[in-house]
Amino acid sequence: MALALLNSRLPIVAAPMAGGPSTVALARAVASAGAFPFLAGGYKATDALAAEIEQLRPLGVGFGVNLFVPSRATIDRTVFAAYATEVQPEADAHGLRLDPVPVVDDDDSWADKLALLIDRPVPVVSVTFGLPDRRDVAALRAVGTRVLASVTTPEEAILARDAGVDGLVVQGPDAGGHSATFDGTRTPEPVDTAALVARVRRSIGLELIAAGGVDGPDAVRRLLAAGANGVAVGTLLLRTDEAGTSRTHRAALADPTFTETAMTRAFTGRPARALRNGFVARHRGIDAYPAVHHLTRELRQAASRAGDADRVHLWAGTGFRNAPTGPAGEAIRQLAAPSCFTS
Repeated sequence: MALALLNSRLPIVAAPMAGGPSTVALARAVASAGAFPFLAGGYKATDALAAEIEQLRPLGVGFGVNLFVPSRATIDRTVFAAYATEVQPEADAHGLRLDPVPVVDDDDSWADKLALLIDRPVPVVSVTFGLPDRRDVAALRAVGTRVLASVTTPEEAILARDAGVDGLVVQGPDAGGHSATFDGTRTPEPVDTAALVARVRRSIGLELIAAGGVDGPDAVRRLLAAGANGVAVGTLLLRTDEAGTSRTHRAALADPTFTETAMTRAFTGRPARALRNGFVARHRGIDAYPAVHHLTRELRQAASRAGDADRVHLWAGTGFRNAPTGPAGEAIRQLAAPSCFTS
């Protein structure tokens, strides 16, 4: 069963995972196995993203680039400063001083990355955390790029369709990492991804890629049966050989002392699913993305380097226990068991 929207032999997509896990090597391995790879443009310098794109072009296969839509949220500086004070003892453990003044007007170089992708088009661009201006969607489509929007509700799906996108990534709350919700102050309601896909399918005629809670071939089959045209996997690739996942993160995913995941704002100011560690338990967080991301970034990097799994964001979906080691291509082949697909 192919995924027509992405011209992919298999209806399996390697989800973009910003901050390191998504690498060129992972994209190559995924493509070689017949699935569709994404590069993660979020948090990445435009020049670095351009270099990764050019490394993938010689493959001669389709691939995508994911971008973060800039946040329009306002920051309450008093609340932010209070949160910086609350979290400072965590930073003390690594000899760091947190800045109580928020970083504002951070658009993750949206205009530069958009210009790059219009000047040097790629087959697919997906957007997360909201919708860009309709003119930006039209500009990407005008150069032959198919545009996908990540959505978490049928209402968001309708808005995305009306903005002119070609397809949707329907993300359930079981997905690891950040929720794609348009409203960063909203906590996604608990809903099974298959049920969410079915609800969106009833409202929208676009092709759908399901994401969230994929823990093996049975989940792939269930999501396709619910109406998805393809299934995205992220957490199941985090421990593979080609992923850029940190040593601390890899170890935590296999550590039996981590027994569950939780939705948290503590690390970035936007809801995201992570392994429940001490930092998640000690802090509720505030609604202030990406300012909180910048506040805690140096702390999280230091904790990761030191092997301090208690103070680092350990993004993981609910199926994290099934994340395999070994080549990514083998993980894709396991997901692509013949019983999952119908012709």
